Amino acid sequence: MSRVVIIGAGWLGKPLAQSFLQKKIKVSATRTQMEGVEALSQLGIPSFLCDLNQPKELTEQLFQRQCDVIIGCFPPGFRRGQGDEYAHYWGNLVTHAKAAGVRKIVMVSSTTVYPNRIQAMHESDATYSQALDSEDFSTNARIMLQAEQCVIDSGLEYVIVRCSGLFGPDRHPSRFVNKLSSVSSTAPANMLHLKDAIGIIEFAVNHLINEVINATTPKTVSKAEFYAAAISKMSEEVSLPPIQDRPDKRIVCDRLIELGYQFNYSNTLEALSENE
Repeated sequence: MSRVVIIGAGWLGKPLAQSFLQKKIKVSATRTQMEGVEALSQLGIPSFLCDLNQPKELTEQLFQRQCDVIIGCFPPGFRRGQGDEYAHYWGNLVTHAKAAGVRKIVMVSSTTVYPNRIQAMHESDATYSQALDSEDFSTNARIMLQAEQCVIDSGLEYVIVRCSGLFGPDRHPSRFVNKLSSVSSTAPANMLHLKDAIGIIEFAVNHLINEVINATTPKTVSKAEFYAAAISKMSEEVSLPPIQDRPDKRIVCDRLIELGYQFNYSNTLEALSENE
């Protein structure tokens, strides 16, 4: 049975840890502040302090817990202007994982890695080498792909899970609407419910080796239809932004289905109904 350490027990990492505990899997989780560690402990989640800027004691913490699987579940921090450090964090994590004898790393990545092209996006459409040679990749995409490459080159077993837009309890899609200047009637809503995010990560830990996978709901609707449906389920007064018809990329999860994962929600509107 795997002994898991989750680096970053936030909106996704905390319920992921709780799910492992419910399945009687040994798990520990980290936060960057002691208040966060204490909050996890109060929930019965074994936890410890970890700052990937200065992870001096991380090797010892992993070794003490006999960790054989690390799940990196922390955001890149682009909105806080900290994205440049993201690949550095992953380099540190790989170094300490190898020193502690960790067998496998699962990286929670993002579909931000994909180029700005109007097409179906499969896993092979974004690699670090491709990003260096094409202007279609954003700066953020290059940073995330560099971080992914750290994991791929680590020599450890790995799974990289590229998540689409996450939503679920305490993260209802309608809360994003006020931040949108417009919504498209032709661009797909590439979204993933928390329940499937947790399920896919657990599936990666238990069944996958050396894979890069897209984690997104198989069937979806346009962004305009998705956000209109989200607003209709809220009691608060929220208006849909102006609708335009600009198309965009569609994230494809065929590989994940081929590998055997069974989704809890096969389409985004079904998942949205479960998010009330």
